[in-house]
Amino acid sequence: MVTTPFSVDAAPSSLPQSAPYKGGLQRNVSGLGHAVSNGFVKWTSLVQPNYAAVLHGVNDMRFEEFPLASTLKEGSVRIEIKAVGICGSDVHYWKRGKIADFVVREPMVIGHESAGVVVEIGPGVRDLVVGDRVAIEPGVPCWTNRASREGRYNLCPDIKFFATPPVHGSLANFIDHPAEFCFKLPEGVSFEEGAMCEPLSVGIHACRRGKVEPGKNVVILGAGPIGLMTLAAAKSFGATSLAITDISPQNIALAKTMGATEAYCHPRTATPQEIADHLKKMLSPFGPEIVIDCVGFESTVQTAIRSCCMGGKVVVVGMGQDNMTLPMSTVGVHELDVLGCFRYANTYPLCLSLLANKRIDVLPLVTHRLGFTEEEVVKGFDTALRSAETKAIKVMFNL
Repeated sequence: MVTTPFSVDAAPSSLPQSAPYKGGLQRNVSGLGHAVSNGFVKWTSLVQPNYAAVLHGVNDMRFEEFPLASTLKEGSVRIEIKAVGICGSDVHYWKRGKIADFVVREPMVIGHESAGVVVEIGPGVRDLVVGDRVAIEPGVPCWTNRASREGRYNLCPDIKFFATPPVHGSLANFIDHPAEFCFKLPEGVSFEEGAMCEPLSVGIHACRRGKVEPGKNVVILGAGPIGLMTLAAAKSFGATSLAITDISPQNIALAKTMGATEAYCHPRTATPQEIADHLKKMLSPFGPEIVIDCVGFESTVQTAIRSCCMGGKVVVVGMGQDNMTLPMSTVGVHELDVLGCFRYANTYPLCLSLLANKRIDVLPLVTHRLGFTEEEVVKGFDTALRSAETKAIKVMFNL
C-alpha cells in the first residue's frame, strides 16, 4: 500500500519536505495534496494499493501489488505514474528473458519510458514540490567512477537503469526515484510527451555522437521508434539532407511527414551492397557523411559501412546482434569512424526544450493507447509484439 500521513498537522521536519507552497490546498487526481498553515504542513492522502506489471520470467508477466518503502530515501521523491511507453527491450525481456548479459533471474517491474506527478518529497529535496509534473530519466549512476565524473554517466558500470535486471522499472501506479533525475514538464508538454523523452534521448545522443550539424548529409537505417526519434533529432540539429530506410511502408510514410528528405522502403531480400548503392545515389554526389544504424544487425552495419562516404562516421545504435562479420578493410581504406552509442547522458533538458518550443513532435509515433489493468497490460505487450500485424509503432499506457 502507498501511504503518507493522513490529515495530520506536524512540523515540516517530521514530514516529507517540500519547497514552500503558495496558494493553499492543491490536489491531483489521486487525492494527494498539502496546505501551508502557520508554518506547518498538512498532508492528506488516499490509501491505495500500488499495482505493477511484474515480469517473472519468459512469457510470464503478472499484474500484482508491488509495495514501496514506508519512507523515502534522502534526495528521492515518490511519483504517481501517468504515462509509460513500451520499448522493444521490454518486449525482448518478456519473450526472451535476457538481452546480452542482462538476464531476468527474479521478478522485475517492467517499463522505463515514463512521466508522472510528484506526490511525496523525501529529505533533502529542494527543487521539486508535490504536484510537479515530471519526465523521469530512468538511469541513475553511482557518481563514483571516472565515466560519471567526466559527464558520461551512461557508461557507469554500476548504473541502475529501470527494467534492466535486476532493477525494477516504472510500469506501476507509484515509484520512488532520485529527484535529480526527475525533470519538470514545461507548460503545454503532456505526460505522453514526457514519457517520449526517453526514446528521443537516444536519438539526441546518437546525433551528438555522430556530430550532426547544419550542412551534413545523414542516413538513418531503421524507421522504428528509435530511428524516427533519431530522424527528429537530426532535423532539429540542422542536418541538410535526411534519408531513412526501412521495410515498412507505414513507417516510411510517417518518416516523410516528420522531415525525411529521402526515404527508401527496400525489400527484405535487398543485400547490404544494393541498399548502400541506392543510398549513395539518393545523396549524390558525395553520399552519406553520417550513417546512424538504429537496427544493429550484421546486414545493417554492413550497409552503413558500405554506404558512408570517405572520412564519414557510422554510429551503431541498434543492438540486434552480438557478433558480426564486417568489411573492415573498407573502414580502414575509407578512414571511417565507427562509433558505439549506448543509451544517453545529459539529454532530458534539451528534449523538454525541443518539445516545449514545438521543434519536435513525438506524438505521431503513439499509435496505440491503453489504460492500466491486467487485461490492458497483456493487450499492450501483445500489440507491441505483433507490430507487423497491428501496425504499432509506440504503445502507450495512460495510468
